[in-house]
Amino acid sequence: MTIIDEDRDARLAEAVALRTAGEPEQARQLLVVLSAEFPADAEVAYQTAWVHDVLGLEVEAVPFYERALAGQGLSGDDKRGALLGYGSTLRGLGRYPEAVEVFRRGIVEFPEDNALRTFCAMALYNVGEHHDAMRTLLEVLAATSSDPGIQRYRRAIEHYATDLDAVE
Repeated sequence: MTIIDEDRDARLAEAVALRTAGEPEQARQLLVVLSAEFPADAEVAYQTAWVHDVLGLEVEAVPFYERALAGQGLSGDDKRGALLGYGSTLRGLGRYPEAVEVFRRGIVEFPEDNALRTFCAMALYNVGEHHDAMRTLLEVLAATSSDPGIQRYRRAIEHYATDLDAVE
């Protein structure tokens, strides 16, 4: 590792620590500088997007998410987080079709991630795909709920999730 890499790593760690300690504006200032110095660094871009989201600066977060997801080097957890954050940001900005596309990409890469599936369901609702939204939510509910009533009727919920219009 070179001195430049060590410096980048230390500054990135400092920014992440500031964000997690409740100092997002200070973290943002460090990350914007790092992003300018390392424009192709996916990890720096992701952390920069994240801190903009934390501050409610969704519009500013978008290009950083795009850089993060276009680059290489994100860990699996960071890529999952970037897809969730980017899709959620797009949805929050009213860019629903794009959000659905991002969430679907995330679900292909991380099919077991129920947060991605749940946020996708919300975006599906926003684009008028109510059947798919409801199906997704029912599948997640049946698979993850520890509620005794849900578990008692899990098979029925899973069955109806595939065809809500089914008549027995």
